[in-house]
Amino acid sequence: MTASINDVARAAGVSTSTVSRALRGRPGVSEEVRDRISDVAAQLGYTASRSASSLASGRTYTIGVLVPYVGRWFFGTVLDSAEKVFSAAGYDVLLYNLGSPETRKRFFTKLPVRKRVDAVLTLLIPDEEESAALRSLGVPLATTVGGTRPGFSVVGIDDRAGTESAVRHLVNLGHRRIGMISGASGPLHWTTPVERRNAYLDVLADAGIEHDAALEADGDYTVDGGERAMTELLAAVRPPTAVFAQSDEMAMGALRALRRHRLKVPEDVSVVGFDDHELADVVGLTTVAQPVAEQGAEAARLLLRRLDEPDAEPPGHVQMPIRLVLRETTAPPRPRGPQ
Repeated sequence: MTASINDVARAAGVSTSTVSRALRGRPGVSEEVRDRISDVAAQLGYTASRSASSLASGRTYTIGVLVPYVGRWFFGTVLDSAEKVFSAAGYDVLLYNLGSPETRKRFFTKLPVRKRVDAVLTLLIPDEEESAALRSLGVPLATTVGGTRPGFSVVGIDDRAGTESAVRHLVNLGHRRIGMISGASGPLHWTTPVERRNAYLDVLADAGIEHDAALEADGDYTVDGGERAMTELLAAVRPPTAVFAQSDEMAMGALRALRRHRLKVPEDVSVVGFDDHELADVVGLTTVAQPVAEQGAEAARLLLRRLDEPDAEPPGHVQMPIRLVLRETTAPPRPRGPQ
């Protein structure tokens, strides 16, 4: 038999009104209770009935989601958590994978989501023309990437602060040859690599460390790219004693390259990542932890609230917490003359 809202309420130990508020992203429910209700609803296979409210409201009960790379960990994690929130509230997801310039141009030219969705969650960063096209849809808009922009609710983190904590950690350990593996060839209009590189350069300058362009390499935000980038850094005339990778996947690739070069971590080279990937703890990676899944869930809840409270002032930016997680891949540099 199909589970009802009463079944969810009984299993979660709350009232049916609390279940309704929680699954629709309404305020007045603690995060702990909201998460418990979402888990119970998923376990019971419950989704809110949409037929009656659809006729009354004219809604499609479909959310459009735009992604640049559906197969990559960050985007997949955000998408998965957002979809769970939408599904529990009775909404379907219409997914558009816009990884190539051609696909992206075709989407924004035709805007196939028009009159087909009630809201849009974008995991790519639209330029001014693309942003205007999305605003023309007249539906709530949210994103988990990039900075504040008119018409969008943004759920994100402080990329600069996260990078500064990582690079300062290496400086405080005594490193002076600090390399960086970036994602300069990331998605179109991607601001994260720029923000993190600027923070890296600022920390070096504050510490009186001269920037060496030979200590930067592009890792394409992938494990294989991180391995190639680390190999490139090791070929420098004066290779780094520590490396900051702009993502954990690139950091894992760096660890693989170091192992293949018979170098020990952290004795020979320290490595710091960014994300706190689900495998970061397995490999003992020091990293900047960001709540990736929570960003997707919060963005989904914001969209649902805006649909339920269209007259309320939408939040422009929600900043999620980050923290430096110290594990086994960082240590002071070995004494070996000038660095």
